[in-house]
Amino acid sequence: MASILIGYDLNKEEGSEGYKELFAAIKNLGIWWHCLDSTWIVKSDLTTVEIRNLLTPHLDPNDELLVAKLSGEAAWVGFNDECSKWLTNNL
Repeated sequence: MASILIGYDLNKEEGSEGYKELFAAIKNLGIWWHCLDSTWIVKSDLTTVEIRNLLTPHLDPNDELLVAKLSGEAAWVGFNDECSKWLTNNL
C-alpha cells in the first residue's frame, strides 16, 4: 500500500454537503490521516489517477485537487502525538 497525499481547495462554504461527501469518499479509500485543514494522507492500493477519478464527482468545477504518491521521507512540527505517531507509522 502506498501513502497518498490528497490536497484541495474547495471554493464553496465549509459544512456544505459537498464537503461531507468528499470527506466520506476519502475515508472510504483506506486508513487515513487528516490533521491539516485541506490535506489528507491515505494508505491505498489505488493509483493517484484512480483516486482522482473517484473524488472528482464530489468537486465543483472551480475546485482544485492534488493527489500525489508520497516517497516515505517527511519532516514535521507542531502536530499532537496521535498525528505524529500516524505519520511515523505510515509514511
